[in-house]
Amino acid sequence: MRDSRAFHARARHYFYEILESSPQGSRTGRIVNSAIIFLIILSIATTVVESVPQLRADYGLLFKWIEYVSLAAFSIEYYIRVWIAPEHLPYRQMRPFAACRAFVLSPQGVVDFLTVAPLWIALLGFDDLRVLIILRILRVLKFARYSSGMRSLLEVLESERRALGACLVILLCATLVSATAMHLIEGQVQPDKFGTIPEAMWWAIVTLSTIGYGDVVPATGLGKMVASFTIIGGLVMIALPVGIVANAFSEVIHRRDFIVNWSMVARVPLFSHLTAGDIAHIMQLLQARQMDRGDIVFRRGEVAHSMYFIAEGEAEIELGPDQKGRRIRLGPGHFFGESAVLKRMERSATVRAVSRLRLLVLDANDLRALIAREPGIAKKINKIMHGRSGTPIEMDPAAKAEAISGGTL
Repeated sequence: MRDSRAFHARARHYFYEILESSPQGSRTGRIVNSAIIFLIILSIATTVVESVPQLRADYGLLFKWIEYVSLAAFSIEYYIRVWIAPEHLPYRQMRPFAACRAFVLSPQGVVDFLTVAPLWIALLGFDDLRVLIILRILRVLKFARYSSGMRSLLEVLESERRALGACLVILLCATLVSATAMHLIEGQVQPDKFGTIPEAMWWAIVTLSTIGYGDVVPATGLGKMVASFTIIGGLVMIALPVGIVANAFSEVIHRRDFIVNWSMVARVPLFSHLTAGDIAHIMQLLQARQMDRGDIVFRRGEVAHSMYFIAEGEAEIELGPDQKGRRIRLGPGHFFGESAVLKRMERSATVRAVSRLRLLVLDANDLRALIAREPGIAKKINKIMHGRSGTPIEMDPAAKAEAISGGTL
């Protein structure tokens, strides 16, 4: 019994790691998530193309099989996501059944259910094409799980819901005031358009939203004056929520980048002895760079402008003829490129990405300033490089003097 429970727990955690894998996670997770994204795009495209009568008549059987395959895959995914719900951090303190129920009722669980709802509706005999089309198109909401940008936007809307709600209340009040004023002024002149306040509200809504169809316009001078104030108020009404969302979205992106960069810097052993304040300063100096597999980071003979820290992935250093072309493979937490920077020499090796590589780049001048401020970093670099190549690094005297005299963070 214990063995079966342990196997069940391991299997559930294994599937959780696959389905909730990050873009830099396991290869299996990336493949599975990429396949799900492909099926989402394919099923949505099929739904759109199927609405063309000629294409539906020619390729109806193909479209039907695509839908069956998509529904089968989404149904399996939905079942697994409900099963692995206890592995999610917010549900780990719950009983398994309670965790599954909480996931099913969560926004993500509802979206996942809507992707398979057409199958259950069809099995129950309710095969109204219009209902099925709407439910199938709702699969586009699944992209929120795989798009960090959409998740950030949803987070912004959640955090700023009170401010956005206040903007909506102001807009409704302005609509009511403008419609009432136009009803009193233009009601007798244009009874078919401003005869009642609800009819006048159509004009107020399209004017405040800056759309202005032009199907309803004031005829009197006083009415045109009210319309002018309504148009100006509409510009303000649109600017308020746009500014709120844009500012909050920028803060969310900045906060997320800060957390990611902090975690990457803190994982580098070279900076393990530094305080939080020092790491914060270093983060301002580092620049993130991504390389695909096979890309060249730099070549032998190039001028050295920067040193590099590996945050994720692997890189291979191909040493020069003096080292008999020896190759060294480095992983997360290692660094390279500092020798030529400190000696002010050309690159003596070629470095390429063995896998998808995420680097933190430190400019040469910033490196010298950092060493001047934290001599312990120079000792660590020297120790690591001595173990890597057997030759200790001596900083160029001119660079050392420059760093000591003027190097600051």
